[in-house]
Amino acid sequence: MLRIDPRLHATLREAASRSGLSLNEYCARKLAGAGLGGTEPAWAAVERASSVVGNDLLGVVIYGSWARGEATERSDVDVLIVVDPGRPIVRDLYRLWDEEPVLWSDPGAGREQPRRVEPHFVHLPPIGEVPSGTWAEVALDGVVILDPALVVSRRLVDLRRSIFDGDLVRHEVHGQPYWAEAR
Repeated sequence: MLRIDPRLHATLREAASRSGLSLNEYCARKLAGAGLGGTEPAWAAVERASSVVGNDLLGVVIYGSWARGEATERSDVDVLIVVDPGRPIVRDLYRLWDEEPVLWSDPGAGREQPRRVEPHFVHLPPIGEVPSGTWAEVALDGVVILDPALVVSRRLVDLRRSIFDGDLVRHEVHGQPYWAEAR
């Protein structure tokens, strides 16, 4: 028997239901690939994303400097919130998030100052199309913290294959990266 915060239990139960899994199976899968998913700030981000988009939530991924371990004192925590393609990405999603912003604090890692979690609401990039630079970067350094149906992880695997096979290449112009299909 495991005793956990009732809010976390409710979040897990809801995510398990959305994924069509029992609570035990869902937790076993999450623990098998815990990574950042087991930390309190990560669960707060997942809980907030779920409250903003509800059943349209497909996944949550931390990316950028925080995921790469390169965050500075001024860095925020970038979180990709992947929503169902039927749900329009509109400014109201960001307004809803900002009503109760999430702060990420990690005093155990020597980071006492809480950092703002910056949401980026997105749809999965269509298979066969060149993804945005954000998706290519996420494929390389993103940390999946919620993906009940594994659709986000599978798409990230496809993108990594394209990168490693040389089909999708990173370029820079004026110090800014962009991704393009290999010619």
